[in-house]
Amino acid sequence: MILSTTDSVEGRRVTAYLGIVSGEAIYGANVFRDMFAKVRNFVGGRTGGYEKVLRSGKEAALEDLADMAKELGADAVVGIDLEYAAVGAEMLMVSANGTAVKLG
Repeated sequence: MILSTTDSVEGRRVTAYLGIVSGEAIYGANVFRDMFAKVRNFVGGRTGGYEKVLRSGKEAALEDLADMAKELGADAVVGIDLEYAAVGAEMLMVSANGTAVKLG
């Protein structure tokens, strides 16, 4: 399955648009990760714990998106948009949306 943020796949022709597909991942906050993030915020630097959560969320959302596209018989998903958001005070959400396509 080809996943792309562009609206086409170089060297391949889109022969059919199969519909919009999406994937989401929501993660609850962790008390210890939050505590270390606040310390890191104070002294400066990157918060590795949250970076890992966001990376895992992105991978999970893209995997769900690809699974949905496979169910439609797609060869690729183009125009993928990734969104990150806080849900309430204690949750992080990653969503991925794109268009499932058949390639020639």
